[in-house]
Amino acid sequence: MKVPYFDLPAQIRSVRPELDAAIARTLDNCSFCLGPDVVAFERDFAAFCGAPHAVGFNSGTSALHVALLLLGVGPGDEVITTPFTFVATSWAISYVGARPVYVDIDDATCNLDPALVERAITPRTKAIMPVHLYGQPCDLDAIGAIAQKHGLPLVEDAAQAHGALWRGRPVGTFGAISGFSFYPGKNLGACGEAGALVTTDAAFAERARSLREHGARVRYYHDEVGYNYRMEGIQGAVLGVKLKYLAAWTAARRRIARRYAELLRDTPLKLQTELAGSESARHVFVVRHPRRDELKAHLEKNGVGAALHYPVPLHLQKCYAPLGYKAGDFPVAEAAARECLSLPMFAELTDDQLAYVAAQVRTFFKT
Repeated sequence: MKVPYFDLPAQIRSVRPELDAAIARTLDNCSFCLGPDVVAFERDFAAFCGAPHAVGFNSGTSALHVALLLLGVGPGDEVITTPFTFVATSWAISYVGARPVYVDIDDATCNLDPALVERAITPRTKAIMPVHLYGQPCDLDAIGAIAQKHGLPLVEDAAQAHGALWRGRPVGTFGAISGFSFYPGKNLGACGEAGALVTTDAAFAERARSLREHGARVRYYHDEVGYNYRMEGIQGAVLGVKLKYLAAWTAARRRIARRYAELLRDTPLKLQTELAGSESARHVFVVRHPRRDELKAHLEKNGVGAALHYPVPLHLQKCYAPLGYKAGDFPVAEAAARECLSLPMFAELTDDQLAYVAAQVRTFFKT
């Protein structure tokens, strides 16, 4: 049996007629940059998140960049974040000229460790940017309390957490601003690049719309230096179709994650902990073991796709060498980078495929 790590073609097939019709309408209207499809998606995604405002962007990276601009973060400032995430989280900080200040992760959740956040705050700290890694909400109660105590805005990187819940409320609505990614492999994926900024602040939303379109509220009248960060009309159309199915797809992912936990219960693998009061979007199903690389090779040899998220923590990336971090500075994140392996996870994964993946894992540990 072959089990891909992610079966995007299966998802596309399930909604292909609707996608074709939506894209055809966009082509007929020639609304390729922003336009009515983007406006409609922004409205619907804001409602999905339980927020008054969503602003479409050409990527989640751009959304996070603009989020920090809206908060006035700039050169000489610091933003506290995690070293164990995709690099785009830190790109946003670097793009505004600020310094990423890393804090180690919690071993059970792989998310920012709230116990370490407060001691990293300095007079230069201007924001805290936690990541809901793999779709698992971070401890928003604890981190939110620290941010409030110190008068710091919270910027949620929810790029992997569409539909994740904290205390029954969608993530992305707990901080001043949040950023979502719609990269094709995400739970809600475009047919290309796209992202969104979500906020409860009408002034932030208005300025974000200006910044994404060359700093202009009125065409050819530029109030400030802006960016070409517009969402394409076709991506708005695609996302509008897929959004209708996101709740069902998320429910399927959660069911698959529960089944994985049952099938792998008595293996030596460590699974990501789901905090009490949270519901993960289950973007990625991650297992941990010191023999990760051997397990990955075994699975791939036997037809099971697997992926690494993320093999090199950000503080050890060459691009961030000038920050002065070294191996050993964040031991929990470094251990996770050595041990984490992502098993196949997509809403269309069948029970037979799940059983086969689990059987191959068990075979590995018997050898």
